[in-house]
Amino acid sequence: GAIKPGGLVESDKLPTDVRKRAMDAVDECGRRVTVGDVASRGGLKVTEAQTALQAIAADTDGFLEVSDEGDVLYVFPRDYRTKLAAKSLRIQIEPFLEKAKGAVDYLARVSFGTALIASIVIVYTSIIALLSSKSEDDNRQRRGRSYDSGFNFYINPVDLLWYWDPNYYNRRRAREGKMNFIESVFSFVFGDGDPNQGIEEERWQMIGQYITSRGGVVAADELAPYLDVPSSKSAMNDESYILPVLLRFDGQPELDEEGNILYCFPSLQRTASGSSRRKEYVGKWFDWVADMEKFFKEKKWQFSKTSTSERALVIGLGAVNLFGVIVLNTLLNEMSVRPGGFLTFVKNIYPLLQIYAGSFFTIPLIRWFSIKRKNNQIENRNKARLQFARALESPDIALRRKLLSARDMAQKTVIGKDRIVYSTDRDMMEQNYETDEWDRRFKEL
Repeated sequence: GAIKPGGLVESDKLPTDVRKRAMDAVDECGRRVTVGDVASRGGLKVTEAQTALQAIAADTDGFLEVSDEGDVLYVFPRDYRTKLAAKSLRIQIEPFLEKAKGAVDYLARVSFGTALIASIVIVYTSIIALLSSKSEDDNRQRRGRSYDSGFNFYINPVDLLWYWDPNYYNRRRAREGKMNFIESVFSFVFGDGDPNQGIEEERWQMIGQYITSRGGVVAADELAPYLDVPSSKSAMNDESYILPVLLRFDGQPELDEEGNILYCFPSLQRTASGSSRRKEYVGKWFDWVADMEKFFKEKKWQFSKTSTSERALVIGLGAVNLFGVIVLNTLLNEMSVRPGGFLTFVKNIYPLLQIYAGSFFTIPLIRWFSIKRKNNQIENRNKARLQFARALESPDIALRRKLLSARDMAQKTVIGKDRIVYSTDRDMMEQNYETDEWDRRFKEL
């Protein structure tokens, strides 16, 4: 029977990221793909691409085609995404989970900023209460009254939520680079996240598409601009950096006639779309890769996306809060009588106020040194990749011969519909009849 939402769905066994990248690759290729198409377009491992295609095809009434050379193609209906969403409860709730995650992220940001305002209010209200109590009549203390200013005002941090904007998270997406003051506090202390998040996926997509566009045979020097290779001279002769590429895309080393080591990726040589016509290599590598990025470039970390004025305001309020916490500590230590009411509450939460005020500047300071170190490493890696790219721009004689040899060994096979001999979408007897008819005509010729 039909698979019901929440039932056994093969695609639910896939990691979300793998499933999405595989489906995006299927759409880009026109819903008729080989495993190599999905692996190169999605930057997936060959095994991951095959598993994903099998699962998605099983859940969406996709079918298989087999070419005259035994290549397997996966063909998906136009509405395969709708069919998969109708069967999978997990896929149906994913948009809501993403929205909830965004809401939680926003709440975390505004909560930290709210805590700064709350801390300043609590600290300076306490200081005023303590200072005013010192000017009271000394006779009141001698009569044995408890040390209390009579100021029983109580601040609940929840009361400060009145200025939160519940629709801010949705509107902020339409205002790139802008944030309100409450969010700028979090940005100053904790930053704005990894600028290279998801960039590894882009790197593997670039590498996969490069290999595919070069007919599945490349020299290690061609992939160096996309990998993390030390710029030392010893690294130039050590090609071990290409091992992760071989493992991901099922590659293998081969020797050309001159003894050069080249790397062949059979799975990426078979495609269901594109042209099999090869572009001649004329010696200018930048012209050769004009349709692709010359090298993989990482983005540097930013301390904060806040503007100079926003940062100055945040630092100023943080300093005011820290100063107030120091003064409050002195006043609390000078108390000779047990406080009551509001001051009891303040004394109980004072350790938290200290931690918040101290971490407000400690965390950014640690982040600043960490970001400086990370950016130096990123800059070194970018320079090394650019160095390899420039070496390809003006290759020496040995490298030129290796590149020409790789182009000669390249093989790109486009599997058109005219090469299909079997399809799971058609009747077996009909296909056997067509095959026999083609064999008969071939013999007559």
